[in-house]
Amino acid sequence: MNDRFLLSLLLLLALGVQCLGAQTDAAVPDRFTLKIAVMGPGDELYFWWGHIALVIEDHSAGTARFYDYGIFSFENEHFYRNFAFGRLLYSCGVSSAERSFQTYIATNRDITLYTLDLSPETEEAIRRFAENNVLPENRDYYYHHFKDNCATRIRDIIDLATQGQFKARFGDAPGRYTLRQHVRRHTWFSPFMDWALNFLMGQDIDVPITIWEEMFLPAEIGLRISDFTYTDDTGVERPLVSSVEVLNRAENRPAVLDIPRRQWPYELAVGIVLAAMLACFARIYAKRPLLGRPLLAFTQSALGLFFGLMGSLLFFMSFFTNHDYTWHNSNILFINPVLLAIVPLGIIAATDKRPGKRWLAEQFLRALWTYVLFGGLLSMLIKLTPNFYQQNQVTQALVLPAALALSYIPGWAQRLRQAQSLRAEQRK
Repeated sequence: MNDRFLLSLLLLLALGVQCLGAQTDAAVPDRFTLKIAVMGPGDELYFWWGHIALVIEDHSAGTARFYDYGIFSFENEHFYRNFAFGRLLYSCGVSSAERSFQTYIATNRDITLYTLDLSPETEEAIRRFAENNVLPENRDYYYHHFKDNCATRIRDIIDLATQGQFKARFGDAPGRYTLRQHVRRHTWFSPFMDWALNFLMGQDIDVPITIWEEMFLPAEIGLRISDFTYTDDTGVERPLVSSVEVLNRAENRPAVLDIPRRQWPYELAVGIVLAAMLACFARIYAKRPLLGRPLLAFTQSALGLFFGLMGSLLFFMSFFTNHDYTWHNSNILFINPVLLAIVPLGIIAATDKRPGKRWLAEQFLRALWTYVLFGGLLSMLIKLTPNFYQQNQVTQALVLPAALALSYIPGWAQRLRQAQSLRAEQRK
């Protein structure tokens, strides 16, 4: 019996009780208050997108329970191996709301509470549903960053509590941004992680999505329920949220952007500076080989190590894991494990005392960087077709200027200019 069926059944039973008229008030008193708690970003990477939970206050018992659908533990058996392969086993748990809020306040996180206006029967049904979720036989599930996470589970509970009206409103309504753009609204303040996550995510998250799908983010749920209205069992339209309480405001924490920042111009600037530095090393090599050769070669080894490792990670995630948001990634066309070959080639070009061996290593290096350049250009050209669009401009902007500087292209251009100058002199 799945969760959706169970809650639907409970709601039907609650409606049956309501039909008993005067007996309803005695059978199901208004003893609960249900709230949605939306927590802002935290310090750790996996907290950057915030968190959400269901809070149920029991007035007769004097308790407030915090139902959390985002629990995981590094201590779980084979956690790191399962995480690497995309088998993310998460759990639903329940704890004291007071202690949970104290933890979030102590870690400097926003807390906003949205009190739900539901009938006593629906509140009771949701309580039973939540209690069933935290049973040992029901609490575990396989987490998906966009499709099945702490927020989507709360979103689905809200939809069931409103008898499908929540999804009916937002299920087909176009969203503001793509999944990638929503992710990057939260990562802008960390240039490396912003670039790395953007590099690893494939084209499947660059398609238009609905508001319903945008609610993989806790804050998006808070945004949508704030002014949502539904028709209750008596036919009366009522606001879903009766009050909003800000329990805590984080201090000196990077804000979540309302509009995604256009990052590729910054990456292009870095790429151009890197390309200019490499061109400078090449000029030094031409004039003072003993100084310029190791500068140029070791820099290439460092670049090959970084991009080769990132390409190896992408290759692994794209073809051997369940991380489906990394699949169909055109970055693999020019950043992949092949670039690790640049590391030993750079060392040979810098240190080998045999001129022929150094020359051969340098030719292989130029060939590899030429491959990177044309692979990157291909990843741009295929965007002209509807099936291969990916927002990977930040990767292209960073990598391609350096690849151009290290490829065969500058040498070919120089020889072409020399040939043109020679022909011009001959015509004179």
